[in-house]
Amino acid sequence: MELPRMYLCKQKFPREEVAEPARTLTSLLSSSWVPERVRPGEKVAITGGSRGITAMVPLVRALVEYLQQLGAEPFVVNAMGSHGGGTAEGQREILTALGMTEANLGCPIIASMEVEQIGELADGFPVLCDKNAWRADHIVVINRVKLHTAVRGPVQSGLCKMIAVGLGKERQAARLHRYGPAEMGRLIQEAASVALRKALILAGVAIVENAYGKVARLELVRPADFLAADARLLQEAARLQPVLPVKELDLLVVEELGKIYSGAGLDPHVIGRWRIWGEPEPESPRIQRIVVLRLAASSRGNAQGMGLADFITENFHRSVDFKATYKNALTSTFVQRGMIPVIGASDREAINDALFSLLRGREDGLKIGWIKNTLHLEKLALSPAALVEYANTSTGAQTGTSTGMTTGSPAGVPAVEKLRAVDWRFDANGSLLPWEEESQDAQSLEDQPSR
Repeated sequence: MELPRMYLCKQKFPREEVAEPARTLTSLLSSSWVPERVRPGEKVAITGGSRGITAMVPLVRALVEYLQQLGAEPFVVNAMGSHGGGTAEGQREILTALGMTEANLGCPIIASMEVEQIGELADGFPVLCDKNAWRADHIVVINRVKLHTAVRGPVQSGLCKMIAVGLGKERQAARLHRYGPAEMGRLIQEAASVALRKALILAGVAIVENAYGKVARLELVRPADFLAADARLLQEAARLQPVLPVKELDLLVVEELGKIYSGAGLDPHVIGRWRIWGEPEPESPRIQRIVVLRLAASSRGNAQGMGLADFITENFHRSVDFKATYKNALTSTFVQRGMIPVIGASDREAINDALFSLLRGREDGLKIGWIKNTLHLEKLALSPAALVEYANTSTGAQTGTSTGMTTGSPAGVPAVEKLRAVDWRFDANGSLLPWEEESQDAQSLEDQPSR
């Protein structure tokens, strides 16, 4: 079965944006309660997570500089559960890969997996906190608020999760995940509430990104408002997150999987797959076959989420650090996400194998999508049949926001602009060559038939 010619398309998402995030944060700090609370010589721990948040380095640097102006001694702690193989060295390497070095941030980075128990829940669940953060005079929690890849409820990824899972390290992350998605949201809120009462948390910096990876919302949050801010900003994050413009595909080709794009490697909200035992799969989007070509270098071998795909390449397989991957998969308990898909010798073979495995049908009727990753979806390539599916999807789209275990477009279907035709091109080794970035003769699908 031959691959159909594709069309490079551009999605139009909401573009709300904070023009100068670092300067905005400095302004928020200056007019807040922070200067009244911080004294010269006090040590302030700042959380350093594992996500690829675009403005994280300038934001942390601005925070560090402001605290230093107050005479404080800020430092960054690794706050990322079991990532990096669950070791201090591995998590320091992740911070380095994200640009969070002592030179870039202007302060020490203290990496450790040691925790102290600071309280417990009513059922005896122990609440843990990073040892160095717990012993500091203050803690500042900084994180992106977004839909989680497994957690249900009004509070998912955000400030509370950074406290419960990030500062709680591998030990607390492992305990939380063993309660399953239905209970994790509640436990995150309860564990965070205990920490907010016990630990000397000074403030939270909450970030919401738009679909282009830019800061759309930036708030400085009082500790008493963490839960409410997480719930409120989650609604905004759901509205702004990138999505596929179609409800059904026969084949989705993803160039790269990685923790920098999603905690699950591939964002379940984008691909419509949970692969969590006991949880029903979402109704939309429905994708028959997913092929992933590469593992992002910044993941440092952690291929958690490869089990969300059906096919990978030999190059991908050689990049996997199974010790780090299995540490993450076992800690999360979502072992299906760590399973090895069918392996193709090259990009071309993996894609051909996926096509061969599909139910027979007309080649010109194949609904195919081709994306860089599940985070950056402004540009994607769609087959003619997928463009017809887009037209049908956009016509019947229903708006609304969901923060439970559902996927699909949280706020309707984004507008799509067809740029130009692109061909499938492979080099002598069978590696897929990317489409050129130059747009030519852009034309709106509203003005042109999608055939």
